[in-house]
Amino acid sequence: MPKSSTGSDTTGAARRIVIYDTTLRDGAQGPAVSFSASDKVRIARTLDGLGFDYVEGGFPGSNPKDEELFAELAKHPLKRARLAAFGATRRAGGTCADDANLTALARSEAPAWTLVGKSDTWQVSTVLQTTPNENLAMVRESVAYGVSLGREVIFDAEHFFDGFARDAEYAIEVCLDAARAGAKWVVLCDTNGGSLPAEIHEGVQAVKLALSQLEPPAGVGIHCHNDCELAVANTLEGVMAGADMVQGTINGYGERCGNANLVSVVANLVLKLGIDALPKDALAHATDLSCTIAEIANLELPLQQPFVGYGAFAHKGGQHVAAVLKHSDAYQHIDPSLVGNQPHVLVSELSGRGNILAKAREFGLALERDDPHTQWLVQHLKELEHQGYSYEAADASFEMLLRRLEPGYEAPWKVADFTTLVRKDGGSVHAEATVKVEVDGAVYHTAASGNGPVNALDAALRKALSPKFPGLRGVSLHDYKVRILDGGAGTAATTRVLIDSGKGPKRWTTVGCSSNIIEASLAALLDSFEYAHRSRTPAKP
Repeated sequence: MPKSSTGSDTTGAARRIVIYDTTLRDGAQGPAVSFSASDKVRIARTLDGLGFDYVEGGFPGSNPKDEELFAELAKHPLKRARLAAFGATRRAGGTCADDANLTALARSEAPAWTLVGKSDTWQVSTVLQTTPNENLAMVRESVAYGVSLGREVIFDAEHFFDGFARDAEYAIEVCLDAARAGAKWVVLCDTNGGSLPAEIHEGVQAVKLALSQLEPPAGVGIHCHNDCELAVANTLEGVMAGADMVQGTINGYGERCGNANLVSVVANLVLKLGIDALPKDALAHATDLSCTIAEIANLELPLQQPFVGYGAFAHKGGQHVAAVLKHSDAYQHIDPSLVGNQPHVLVSELSGRGNILAKAREFGLALERDDPHTQWLVQHLKELEHQGYSYEAADASFEMLLRRLEPGYEAPWKVADFTTLVRKDGGSVHAEATVKVEVDGAVYHTAASGNGPVNALDAALRKALSPKFPGLRGVSLHDYKVRILDGGAGTAATTRVLIDSGKGPKRWTTVGCSSNIIEASLAALLDSFEYAHRSRTPAKP
């Protein structure tokens, strides 16, 4: 049934977009992305649990990990999502029965096949090195072969928009042949990622019209790459032109510049266009989903990732924060909770009293706007930032800064002295550290070794403090970052150290700054330990 460009079809019924995830195949082709077989199973079940319509498992026969995934999901199928196996049309001059790729697809037992075929005459002649007619036969026969085996077939028209610009009649004929052969969906791919929204709209609209003449008509899908940073916009434009399936990956992972980020696509479909996509409550888990997939991929989620990044609803400028404190919508386009995120106030040399007050409230501290102490704190923060400290990504250190300025504050311990030593013994390098820590008037003198001076210092501090502060025993260090602030000073440069720590599922970040990297590291370590001791460790998004 033809759709209008709104959230309803022409009869007024609510429109729903089918969500097809290809993180496990297209996403895994991205730079620095590598999933184990168990990673892939975990991701597939996570997507299934959130109600994704299709999960593309990979390319059967191409590698052992994909073989293991399909074997596992054949034994223990997904509960809601349809598992798709990806492959290509048969080879030129061959037959479907003898094609190794199609045989592997059949062996995977996946209920859906996604077959990719050329829809651009230049690609057909130059890359496949065959004729346009043979390419059409390859598409028809491969789709029909999958259908004959009882599989649902989705045809991905590769390089469609380039082909449409070069020879629109042929590009559309490829799509029609796939549909006539039994493809349930024909997905138009902006494979090189170079198309503009207007070109996407024109191509989708043309195919939608052509397929509507068939009985029954195949559905139209859209698959965009992000080489011009337009993948999300182009996907939405495809939907507005009539596509009822969107393909993409979580966090936009994919080859070259990546694919359309399904998290952003779904959020825009639901919140901006009023179009149904995924079950009702799934969008509220968007931030958790993005963070989980990034963690499995061992990649840091960009701070400014739209909708789900830590900075997506972060406010730093004093004027912005002052406005947000009056009304949350002043500098936010949606309620962050709709996508499982939350607003954050950042503190820096740009901060005003509003930033300080907002952060103090997060920590349960009462500060008054007109209190001279608050204004002094603002100025003190600017001075610390000038020295090299940065609290934007170090909430734990900023909380400790505020708490140490409270009346009656007493430090739980004091480091009276420390020494680090690095020596080379034959072919090995050893690091040792000693610390003198004062606790309630008693001095504890301990030593420890490590794989580097900071690791040794960490071990020595734990050895001294853990007997008196058992809560520190479960604290672990997850990341250690060093930034040189004034490179012109060479090895005498001021150094900023950020340490990510955790205990169980909770995470926090602390900062230290000094021209001595060991002293900067010690400051960040001590903030982390005291923060853990205070038992105020909110989970970091």
